[in-house]
Amino acid sequence: MFKQRLARKEFAVAIWFLAPSFIGFSLFYLIPFGQSIFTSFGDRLGGAGVTLTHYKELFLSASFRKAAANTFWFTLISVPLLVALSLGAALLLNQRVFIRQWLRAAYVMPLVVPVASIVMVWQILFDWNGVWNAWLDSLGFGRIDWMKSQWAGLIIVLIYIWKNIGYNIVLFLAGLQSIPGQYYEISDLEGASALRKLFGITLVYLTPTAFLVVLMSVLGSFKVFREVYLVAGAYPHDRIYMLQHYMNNMFLSLDIQKLSAAAVLMAACIFVLIVGLFRIERKFRSFME
Repeated sequence: MFKQRLARKEFAVAIWFLAPSFIGFSLFYLIPFGQSIFTSFGDRLGGAGVTLTHYKELFLSASFRKAAANTFWFTLISVPLLVALSLGAALLLNQRVFIRQWLRAAYVMPLVVPVASIVMVWQILFDWNGVWNAWLDSLGFGRIDWMKSQWAGLIIVLIYIWKNIGYNIVLFLAGLQSIPGQYYEISDLEGASALRKLFGITLVYLTPTAFLVVLMSVLGSFKVFREVYLVAGAYPHDRIYMLQHYMNNMFLSLDIQKLSAAAVLMAACIFVLIVGLFRIERKFRSFME
């Protein structure tokens, strides 16, 4: 009886502590998103009926299809690159190398620098009169308008990786340092190779951390609008025209129905990706056990 009262009391205290966060989350996220869902199915003329017209218009829109395809390819290319590079850097920093302290300072820098400053650095590098074009011009090659060419997609991938790699390295380092050292000592006694230890110990016990890193990287890839907008403006090259650009343009034109439908579709895609990642991680963990 006493334990039940204590559990109820702790539950009530937890509810009181969580209430402010839940109220804020509801006011700024849940309620607006619910309103967006309602608006996306609503009649443009303000009727009470439910219609799929806005979703049909989205799929018939060449701009939306282009934005969706660019966002899909950006996520498909940038996330594996980011995860692989951050894992490799974390494995290197976890060893005793002579440039360890310098590398730690280097990967932390993008985390503390504002996004606007980061974009300014990349603008200086890839502007028509920027560093890269000056270097190419000195070698006798022609200047390239990087952000108005097919190279724009690669530049955005590089900006995304450079901005987010430090956070992923921190997560991977925390996961690496939580692996018991006895496992490596036993594997050394048994004569296991470095490759065997990597795949048999390190990557196996990094599975929860890797899942979190992939999840955060996927979510971050859908928020690359800030960088693209600051570098290339509201109407960038076709190669880097993302879903957020489409929704931003719909907002500026006051087409709230299409904006809401696009937001609902993007949220649904993110939800499907997250559920898929959870299922893959669960199956992999059960297979390893």
